Amino acid sequence: MSDSEKIKLLEDAFELDEGELAADAALADLDCWDSMAKLTLIVLMDEECGKILKSDDIKKFVTVQDILDYME
Repeated sequence: MSDSEKIKLLEDAFELDEGELAADAALADLDCWDSMAKLTLIVLMDEECGKILKSDDIKKFVTVQDILDYME
C-alpha cells in the first residue's frame, strides 16, 4: 500500500476531507487527534494492516509519517 493510500485511509477514519492530512503534519497540531481518533486508529490498524496497536505505540507517534511507517 502506498503512502497516499494510507493517508486516504487515515483521512476517512478521522473524517477529514481529501488532502487535509499531510505526512509531515505534527499530530499534536491536528484538531482531530483526540482519544476517539486514537481508538479509531487501533481498529484501522487491526482491520486494514493486521497489526495490534497498543497505547504505548501511539504515544511514540509524533507525525502522520510515524503512523504511515507503522502501517507497513
